[in-house]
Amino acid sequence: MRMRFALAAAVSVVAIAGGTPAFAAAETLEETATRFGIRQTVLQISLSPTGQKIAFIEPGPQGSEILNVIDLVGDATIKPILTNSEQRSDLSRCDWASEERLVCMVDMVSEGSGVLIGFSRVLAIGADGSEPLLLTPRTDMRALGYRQDGGTILALDVSDGDDTVLMTKEYVPERTIGTRLANEASGLGVEEVNVIDGRRKKVENPDSDAVVYIADDKGDVRMKVRHPRGVGSNLGDEQYFYYRGPKKSGWTLLSRVKLDAQTASGFIPVAVDSQRNVAFGFDAVDGYTGVVEVPLDGVGEPRVVMARDDVDVDRLIRIGRQRRVVGASYATEKRAVEYFDADLKIFAAQLQEALPGKPLINIVGASADESRLLIVASSDTDPGMVYLYDRTSRELSEVLPLREHLQNQTMGAMTPVSFPAADGTPIPAYLTLPPGSDGKNLPAIVLPHGGPSARDEWGFDWLVQFFAARGFAVLQPNFRGSAGYGEAWFGRNGFQAWETAIGDVNDAGRWLVREGIAESDRLAVVGWSYGGYAALQSQVLDPSLYQAVVAIAPVTDLDQLRDDARPYTNFGLVDAFIGQGPHVRAGSPAKHADSFAAPVMLFHGTLDQNVAVVHSRMMAKRLKDSGKAVEYVELDGLDHGLADSKARSDMLQQIDIFLNSHLGG
Repeated sequence: MRMRFALAAAVSVVAIAGGTPAFAAAETLEETATRFGIRQTVLQISLSPTGQKIAFIEPGPQGSEILNVIDLVGDATIKPILTNSEQRSDLSRCDWASEERLVCMVDMVSEGSGVLIGFSRVLAIGADGSEPLLLTPRTDMRALGYRQDGGTILALDVSDGDDTVLMTKEYVPERTIGTRLANEASGLGVEEVNVIDGRRKKVENPDSDAVVYIADDKGDVRMKVRHPRGVGSNLGDEQYFYYRGPKKSGWTLLSRVKLDAQTASGFIPVAVDSQRNVAFGFDAVDGYTGVVEVPLDGVGEPRVVMARDDVDVDRLIRIGRQRRVVGASYATEKRAVEYFDADLKIFAAQLQEALPGKPLINIVGASADESRLLIVASSDTDPGMVYLYDRTSRELSEVLPLREHLQNQTMGAMTPVSFPAADGTPIPAYLTLPPGSDGKNLPAIVLPHGGPSARDEWGFDWLVQFFAARGFAVLQPNFRGSAGYGEAWFGRNGFQAWETAIGDVNDAGRWLVREGIAESDRLAVVGWSYGGYAALQSQVLDPSLYQAVVAIAPVTDLDQLRDDARPYTNFGLVDAFIGQGPHVRAGSPAKHADSFAAPVMLFHGTLDQNVAVVHSRMMAKRLKDSGKAVEYVELDGLDHGLADSKARSDMLQQIDIFLNSHLGG
């Protein structure tokens, strides 16, 4: 039977404060920058076991986060129950442990001896904001180290009842002098933890080399990932994946995976299906990543579940409190989902028909019996809406917009295109034009993505759409060195083979001019993280191509990037990823500041753990010392993502003014 969808005026809408009117045709730069700079309304969302309550995290002022609860059986209003206003921490996730209690993850950063150290903590809180409880064990005064890892929730439903979750615990050894009660164990273990009173029961003894545990859909620990140390405290270049049968205690090696900082080779299991007793994971299939299942009986042979010969199948689709695997996903020109579950496959097709303007549809939450589903639907020009679908009544109801401040805003369509590199290789990319533009003789921006082990995809992008709203054409190239297109495309990565990657980025700009989309004297390059590196390094290859360069949180020196990793256990992996040889100096824009012709604008947060702020400080100094035009904006207390609405809005204004002053706008 076809499902009936209550849409348009008849849709059942959860009450939210106020409505967002259609935008005026013309607004000031400040208004546009504020609208696009505001972080999305829904940072994370979760559905309670009965499907009668929704919890979601929204951004608050000055980089804070607010946890809200909506009682759909009650008055369906948004009720704030917790605010995190600590600048150095982020409330990143909250899930329902039971109908009355939530478990939340808080990520923090601390600075000691000039080194940024990340911490996490897990807490439980009542649905009304009452009785907050720290689930991460407090560090004893005798501890011989810090408990950085506050724990990871492995299962929300375990055998001991509705108020118990399964979570990892980092064991920290203690001094034994003067006591026989000190803990001498170290490493990662697993416990069952009561979210009401904090009572704990050990499930898995700590292992000093364990980094991850995986529970099956029944809440049993079925897999352990060990990452032994190499030289000194540095992690080695191999991970070992072990499995065991249901209710068993011994571990059996399943796979060995070779690593560097951003790539891996070998079968990487990520989920266990208890009913079929198989592990789902990723492995190379004819040069591309595919989904593979491996029986956990020690006898059966691995089976390729899904693979392609053009792009990687890089995501598992999982739903429900048990996180059961129901499909897989890949991105060609647009992301596509293939469901293994027959009922969901039919349901997804019906959703596509009911929401024709929002082809990117994801199930982001489910009640315990999966009778109610939380769904997010979006597109390149629609930031997205959260819906609640009731399988019993067959009604689809709007809940919350993902970006309330951008509702009804006219956006620029993102079009998949391809342009030839200098050697003739077709480079996939996405072109976004200003709304209503004829696409000719525009100021234009080449916007390389971060990573480099990443790729751009078709869909809503607040940065792209801001530039389009301000009259810029934007081209996002998936240059060689990007992930998602197989091993050959990734090559030696975007640092070791920087000339290829940056050559593709520059060829993107030349294509814009050749096609008449951009005027040759109104061309800029803008990037974030590796994209910022690419923007700067584009000047090293061809200083005359771009008239302005903007780099946000960029890598600027590969030797410095290597040195940044020395205090951390992943130094060996980072060292291998960067490599040794002449490409290190040649591929470091800070070492070639004297070759720059275009003016540069830099932004960087002081609490950036991904790329240390020293990179932008160094770049700015080198450019100034070389007599080059540079503007540097340092953002105190912000991390790599600059997760502060005002900081983002201010940044957008400054970038727009900078670009227009150098592109003749």
